[in-house]
Amino acid sequence: MTSGRLLDQIKFPSDFRDFTPDQLRQLAGEVRQEMIGAVAATGGHLGAGLGVVELTVALHHVFNTPDDRLIWDVGHQSYPHKILTGRREQMHTLRQGGGISGFTKRDESIYDPFGAGHSSTSISAALGMAVGSQLQGCERYAIAVIGDGSMSAGQAFEALNNAGPQKTRLIVILNDNDMSIAKPVGGLSAYLSKLWSSKSYQHFRHFAKDVAEIFPRPIELAAKKVEEYAKGLVAGGTLFEELGLYYVGPIDGHNFDHLLPVLRNVRDFEEPAPVLVHVVTQKGRGYAPAEEAHDKYHGVSKFNVETGVQSKPKSNAPSLTGVFGQALADEAKRDETICAITAAMPSGTGLDIFGRAHPDRLFDVGIAEQHAVTFAAGLACEGLKPFCAIYSTFLQRGYDQVMHDVVLQHLPVRFVLDRAGLVGADGATHHGSYDLSYLGCLPGVVIMAPADEAELAHMVATQVAIDDRPSFLRYPRGDGSGVEMPARGVALPIGKGRVLRQGERVAILSLGTRLGDALKAADQLAAQGISATVADARFAKPIDEELIADLARNHELLITVEENAVGGFAAQVMHFLVNQGLLDKGLKLRALCLPDHFIEHDSQTQQLADAGLDAAGIVAAVTQALS
Repeated sequence: MTSGRLLDQIKFPSDFRDFTPDQLRQLAGEVRQEMIGAVAATGGHLGAGLGVVELTVALHHVFNTPDDRLIWDVGHQSYPHKILTGRREQMHTLRQGGGISGFTKRDESIYDPFGAGHSSTSISAALGMAVGSQLQGCERYAIAVIGDGSMSAGQAFEALNNAGPQKTRLIVILNDNDMSIAKPVGGLSAYLSKLWSSKSYQHFRHFAKDVAEIFPRPIELAAKKVEEYAKGLVAGGTLFEELGLYYVGPIDGHNFDHLLPVLRNVRDFEEPAPVLVHVVTQKGRGYAPAEEAHDKYHGVSKFNVETGVQSKPKSNAPSLTGVFGQALADEAKRDETICAITAAMPSGTGLDIFGRAHPDRLFDVGIAEQHAVTFAAGLACEGLKPFCAIYSTFLQRGYDQVMHDVVLQHLPVRFVLDRAGLVGADGATHHGSYDLSYLGCLPGVVIMAPADEAELAHMVATQVAIDDRPSFLRYPRGDGSGVEMPARGVALPIGKGRVLRQGERVAILSLGTRLGDALKAADQLAAQGISATVADARFAKPIDEELIADLARNHELLITVEENAVGGFAAQVMHFLVNQGLLDKGLKLRALCLPDHFIEHDSQTQQLADAGLDAAGIVAAVTQALS
């Protein structure tokens, strides 16, 4: 291999399978710098990828990817993987419109065997691939790299429980970078990990097992317990062994002298067996600003590489997330029964603000949405007022619990759905596109969507007052509109909307923050001589039947506008209009919602324009309907 910059000589993993450990160390350093430069230019997830650079290089060096399946959980730690699998030249397009995704994606590369924008799916998928390959007579490996945070979800343990009895070529890499499950990693641990994964130990283990079975049962059990105790004492691996996986670790995930022999040993097991390799890494490794930040630069906007300072655009309006967090914290000062639950997203949902004010009443349950929902139901049973704040896209994972454990039992759990609607660069896996559809069909619930930050404060107060049924508050990612904030939120009448502008020919009925564009559309229509009423529905359920009937009777055209997929707010409105006969006399009705396909990563502004949900899209829908 010629001297110089190794990364310039590499296109795919096969190009560095013959590298020496020293060359791999150099390559890892170059990948780390490449990644820092790319994310500085585009923004994205930084800390997680920096922590797995050496692990990524080692896995592609030891295993025969893409024939061996390598799955990243969650996909935001896959940036080094993308650099090494033919996408280095596209990294400047990361999370940009028409560019590569910030997560793994099956149709982006053959090296991405499974898409992962949500967490905790990798072991299930890898086990399916391992079994599927085995059934077809293929001796390939399926490797799942899962973070310790993702391991907190129930699905991960369901998969481990199923994997134990299966004699497959499944390798689970537990990337421990935050939870401190590991004992301190040192020479003894590394030595024992190499020993336990070696062929000589495997042969000895089988031999010892055969010998032990000759002796009476108590001696056989005692011999087994000695090994379990030794492994548990040094590595904490007894739990995984009990589930049926062969545990190796913990090992230093940044040390090739530890990584390479262990990975080769587990690759070369003579008989297929599920293995869990426990590696300890440092999130943000190799970039001082990330190492020192409390969140290890998990997600960043564009930043200066030299200083680490992020170039976040300044807004005169507060973020909706921050408004919710402060409003709930203020309400909790007056009501000691208010408590809050987050599924590993305290800052993302604004509950970090609540937690600073009321630390004893904030519960972070980890990446466990199902548990979060039913835990909140239990709190409600005891007379507390739980606010369960979960991103719209993540609440999908707790849907059965919402229906069975909360709605069916009429429990007053207050759900707060951040990131409802289009989210921009995170793309299709993170859009909150479906909550109005999957919640609107549930009986007896209240669903609200604020048009601005002042309305959001009022709706938090409304949820505090609702004590006889479940309620849902949804709002999008981003900032408010700069309206004057109330000193304190006031509970709104349930199921009542408001008219902001009175017109004659067209009625625009908006739900949520599309109201600003509805008002702009009305201005543009007025310039064309078309008079438009603009109303804010406020509630997706129960709908304001009196308001909707009035709009239907007194206008030629009624348009609903919502940032949700088909089957949401418009479905509630249409159902009412049809059953009341309000479409029988020629009313024109149009429903503007998200299109019936997945919307890829881009700016939120462009995504809304492409969906026809901005002012121009509303005007176009009106003029087309009237023409």
